[in-house]
Amino acid sequence: MGVEKAAAGDDESSLLLSAGSAAKIPADTFHFAYIVFFTLGLGFLLPWNAFITAVDYFTFLYPDASVDRVFSVVYMLVCLTFLILIVLYSHKSAAYVRINVGLALFVVALLVVPVMDSVYIKGRIGLYDGFYATVAAVGLSGFSDALVQGGIIGSAGEMPERYMQAVVAGTAASGVLISFLRIITKAVYSQDTSGLRKSANLYFSVGIVIMAICVIFYNVAHRLPVIKYYKDLKLQAVNGEEDPLTGAHWRSSLVNTVGKVKWFGYGIILIYVVTLAIFPGYIAEDVHSELLKDWYPVLLITGYNVFDLVGKSLTAFYLMENAKMAIWGCAMRLFFFPLFYWCLHGPKFFRTEIPVTVLTCLLGLTNGYFTSILMIMAPKAVPLQHAETAGIVIVLFLVIGLAAGSVLSWLWVI
Repeated sequence: MGVEKAAAGDDESSLLLSAGSAAKIPADTFHFAYIVFFTLGLGFLLPWNAFITAVDYFTFLYPDASVDRVFSVVYMLVCLTFLILIVLYSHKSAAYVRINVGLALFVVALLVVPVMDSVYIKGRIGLYDGFYATVAAVGLSGFSDALVQGGIIGSAGEMPERYMQAVVAGTAASGVLISFLRIITKAVYSQDTSGLRKSANLYFSVGIVIMAICVIFYNVAHRLPVIKYYKDLKLQAVNGEEDPLTGAHWRSSLVNTVGKVKWFGYGIILIYVVTLAIFPGYIAEDVHSELLKDWYPVLLITGYNVFDLVGKSLTAFYLMENAKMAIWGCAMRLFFFPLFYWCLHGPKFFRTEIPVTVLTCLLGLTNGYFTSILMIMAPKAVPLQHAETAGIVIVLFLVIGLAAGSVLSWLWVI
């Protein structure tokens, strides 16, 4: 299958680590480096989670728009387009610059909704110019994600696997944070114009604050001894290459890196084709409960996010080391399609809250666990000096899966 090539990359990384073992690996004091990567993972998905979780607010303002599905397609296609460009030209730009620009643009995108709400929308229904501006902000977030996510995943890939686990757990934590904020605001604020505006503004305000923390954390991270140590190891590996990463050698190196991580990438694509075809569009718009009413999608989305976090945290305790089994596990998730279909058109029992809730939680759990496994394995399949490129490439596969899944999500309404 090709995943056996991971061993070669691990061997080369081990040699480099052995070469650097004369200098003791610095301790991660107070686990601060882990916290930094966790916070950055939380941060780069927070804007996306803020947009899709404020669905009550956007659906109230724009009743004729399929908000979740439009947001998903725009975000993923913009992110995919620019990730392809970054993969091709990442050697000509510094990850430090890309990530800082992306974090700043995230703040701009998050400001659009609260600013527009206060100066233009003001709770009025049907002002679709506001919807188009919101979609543009979603697209800007997708562009920012392309700048930030690949760089952070790449940086984590250059370090021991616990730091990649921190990043992917952080991405899940962003969904949990926003979901619990939504539950609190839905319980505290009235579900009228005023309450929905307060709720949405809170989501985006929290996002802006956390994004500011991410900017600070990222710009102090390079000073931490443990991060400097692994950056120096990478520099040694780069300097040890016979040819510089330019021109034909760069293209050859990129093709070789893609070849080594492609099976991990195929697994990631399978994961997110399934997940995005179902979540959030199907969960938010297609299933209904007479008992829970408008709480139903809120609780389902929260359940998904909590179990996604559980799955991404499990790899800190047990990491499946058989790549083939992990990829077959990704393929088995295709069975979620007929199961969720039965929840719409099957026997009466399948159309009740319990089967839908159980399946949604299993969707999140398997999404989290298999994502974490493959994201940890992929950068270790190549030499250390190519780990950042491998990280960006695997994020490209991820976004291809996200984009394909967001398009497939429209099939539920046919």
